[in-house]
Amino acid sequence: MVPLTRHGFREMLIGSVVLVALAVGLGYSLAWPVSLIVLPVLIWLFAFFRDPDRPVPGEQHVMVSPADGTVSDITEVEKCDLLGGVRALRVGIFLSVFNVHVNRSPCDGKVVKVEYKKGKFINAMSHAKASDENESNTVVLAEATTGRSIAVVKQIVGLIARRIIFTAKEGDLLERGHRIGMIKFGSRTELYVPMWLEPSAKVQVGQTVRGAADVIVMLGKPIQTTDASKAVSEEFEPLVGRETPA
Repeated sequence: MVPLTRHGFREMLIGSVVLVALAVGLGYSLAWPVSLIVLPVLIWLFAFFRDPDRPVPGEQHVMVSPADGTVSDITEVEKCDLLGGVRALRVGIFLSVFNVHVNRSPCDGKVVKVEYKKGKFINAMSHAKASDENESNTVVLAEATTGRSIAVVKQIVGLIARRIIFTAKEGDLLERGHRIGMIKFGSRTELYVPMWLEPSAKVQVGQTVRGAADVIVMLGKPIQTTDASKAVSEEFEPLVGRETPA
């Protein structure tokens, strides 16, 4: 049985009650077979909050996908302010309502900045506009040994998504593949990697990727890591900034 994320307990409980009540109403007012039309919706609701365990690649010079979904764009950004104004490689991932929505850390690193921004709810398939204008949560990871920024993960809401969860805080150490939160529901996740790490994309636009399990960026230079035994506990679940409307 595929495990479910605790971040969806409220939605699964409320959704189940509503759907069961709807099924009973349809059964009494029409016919009991009609009530079965709610079953696919109920199955989808639980499937949306699935949180499968994933094997994490052990290679040193790689970054894994921070999300499940489809690679929507691969772009070189001339100036990434969150990485100190340097050039960076950006990989955008679109998450449909059928994908796992739990986000993962792409590499070992220390959370040095968390920035939550209010914004619009433009369709996440509109890459540039959604990235710039939509409500988002941006996380900057740095080498724990040097403090130099090595990656940015940006959680972006979409047309349907209305809530971002990020479970770490500034100063926490994360391991590659570590669960860091989720976005409810369809949305977009971006990974930025500075060019001084000599990144090269190992995926193509249109390719399906799995969070934590699939390598999406190969590095020409290694990341200096440290003991991540004090990594943030996944039982801690603060919301960054505010909870967006359900």
